[in-house]
Amino acid sequence: QVVFALNQTLLQQESLRAGSFQIPYTTEDLIKHYNCGDLSSIIFNHDTSQVPNFINATLPAHERVTAQEIDSYFRQELIYKRNERMGRRVKDLLEEHPDKSFFFAFGAG
Repeated sequence: QVVFALNQTLLQQESLRAGSFQIPYTTEDLIKHYNCGDLSSIIFNHDTSQVPNFINATLPAHERVTAQEIDSYFRQELIYKRNERMGRRVKDLLEEHPDKSFFFAFGAG
């Protein structure tokens, strides 16, 4: 899976460099969506995630399965588990220090 992910990432980067593939959003898009409070449409869309998207219709069936496994792993580790860890830490701080004020800032994606 690691070799597959590395090869797919390199192919994607080569396509970007050659101009045959473009990232579907700009930094300005991210800022605009952030200011509007609407990151779900751009950040968490499967096709525009910051995590390389290895799943595409041109892959042979066995490689598509590998791509789906890697994608699932990344989403679980980089988004869901991270959110759970942050949530637990926030909850613990609030419970341990009920008389204190806190400011928490969270990034998206």
